[in-house]
Amino acid sequence: MTRRDPDALRRRAGVRGDPDQDQHFLIDDRVLDRLPGYLPADAADHVLEIGGGTGGLTDRLLAASDGHVTVVERDPDLAAFLREEFAEAVNAGRLDVVEGDALECDLPAFTGSVSNLPYGASSEFCFRLLPEGKPLVLMLQREFAERMAADPGEDDYGRLSVTAGHYADVEIVETVPPTAFDPEPAVESAVVRCLPRDPEYEVDEAAFMALVRGVFTQRRKTMRNAVRNTVHISGIEDASAVVAAADEALMGRRAGNVTPAEFAELARLATEVTEVRPP
Repeated sequence: MTRRDPDALRRRAGVRGDPDQDQHFLIDDRVLDRLPGYLPADAADHVLEIGGGTGGLTDRLLAASDGHVTVVERDPDLAAFLREEFAEAVNAGRLDVVEGDALECDLPAFTGSVSNLPYGASSEFCFRLLPEGKPLVLMLQREFAERMAADPGEDDYGRLSVTAGHYADVEIVETVPPTAFDPEPAVESAVVRCLPRDPEYEVDEAAFMALVRGVFTQRRKTMRNAVRNTVHISGIEDASAVVAAADEALMGRRAGNVTPAEFAELARLATEVTEVRPP
């Protein structure tokens, strides 16, 4: 099957990317062809694409399997263009185009997502998609992707790494140069694959996330001081009681050297020895 040329799609749509609106169209055929292949085959029954743009990736997703594709596009003109350009797939019941903001609208019960996300809102999109527990293939700013995939002790390890690692195994499967986009962004990009899995620990998610969010605001301090100084974020009523009950060696380390499992254990301990009311 002949793939649609991304430059021709852009011309037919009559649009140009707008860097001020974080709008960069992926135009490299080779990258577009590879993206659907990073999604596990058993996750292709209903693929969610956030930010369809002019349809370069939509075209590849429809061609990659016989499954259903839902595209969420916030630009009314582009949403209308996608419905017209892919009218055959829409009429066949293989494609739905939802006009709206993917951070606010209801998402379908998708089996996997392949998306070229707006870089300025990457955190918000990831924190919405990861809890869904579905395989994700996401085009992101390289620096953001490296933070997502970082391990404890690495410079890039932070709140994003812990949160992503709580929900999934995360790996960078490809780096992408600015020349793959039009207009070219000022940064390199990377494709991240997130394969969901259950964590090896049980934890109150709200308490866990609030604790992680808090201590990483003071990542240069020891955990002992970070826990004490961030009760307004973590919601821990008696931080001193938590510090006293926790492992002394753990309290002497910094957040960047603490594993997700250790954060979970600390959050569990906090709920046992004191009240926790995450904001």
